Amino acid sequence: MRERFAPSPTGDLHLGGAYVALAAFLRARATGGAFVVRMEDLDPPRVVPGAADRILDDLCWLGLGWDEGPRVGGPFAPYEQSRRQGRYDAAIAELAARGLVYPCTCTRAEIARAASAPHAGEEGPRYPGTCRDPARRREGRPAALRLRVPDEIIRFVDAIAGARAENVAETVGDFVLRRADGVASYQLAVVVDDLEMRIDEVVRGDDLLPSTARQVLLARLLGGEPPRWVHLPLVLGPDGERLAKRHQSRFRGSTVAELREAGVAAEEIVGVLAAALGVTDAPRPAAPDALIAAARERAPARTAPFHVPEAWVRPRASH
Repeated sequence: MRERFAPSPTGDLHLGGAYVALAAFLRARATGGAFVVRMEDLDPPRVVPGAADRILDDLCWLGLGWDEGPRVGGPFAPYEQSRRQGRYDAAIAELAARGLVYPCTCTRAEIARAASAPHAGEEGPRYPGTCRDPARRREGRPAALRLRVPDEIIRFVDAIAGARAENVAETVGDFVLRRADGVASYQLAVVVDDLEMRIDEVVRGDDLLPSTARQVLLARLLGGEPPRWVHLPLVLGPDGERLAKRHQSRFRGSTVAELREAGVAAEEIVGVLAAALGVTDAPRPAAPDALIAAARERAPARTAPFHVPEAWVRPRASH
């Protein structure tokens, strides 16, 4: 089984990322497969200088060594999306040759005004297809490139969420493959990379479950077979919200680096996360390699959100 962990270097490795990384690592090792690390550093303004190296350092400290990726290389290098633009351009050219791509000059405000029904996700309303008609494109504006989404039901099975079905044309509409500034979209890049790197299974947070139908669609349009999916319920912070990089400003101990600085051992962190993933019955300190046999018996998974220990993550003192 080829599993991947693909962090975005927009901040330090938080506990939610470590939770996903451990699950992917154990699922790979339990099957004798490869654990692949890929940096999703597509969006230069959001990349924090030094964050990629700190994330890799934290993975090493936790004992989550990788078989392919930054620092070690591999047959599908480079493993940084910022260095893979040519591959994304080639995929777009392949889709465009089949009439599946068109330029779009709509602004977000125009899309919001034109949409008849807002989309429930974080990405805004469904795109109504305005620029499918060349006459409605605005001259002189930078153009994004959108996929001409077919009107069909996309089906896939998630190991935790079960069978899913979605008509992307109805829920999202024609989605962006390349932004107007020339940067490939997350949806395209992740599919191209997973296909080329022969990823068999993707473990990630269930906040990304709404993206999956689009990625399944793209993989099939590009002639590939999408990976299997394991969407883990979210890791929640002390405020009951999804633990994310924004918690660093409000809570101390939400990142691996802060816990290490506070004297929490790597084995303690791994033990708590392994119990949360159902690999062990109760938290007990352990190195990831020591959990491989247990992961063969009980594959890392979870059906409910995981609350981080209050002893670890505490509100920062107000000033």
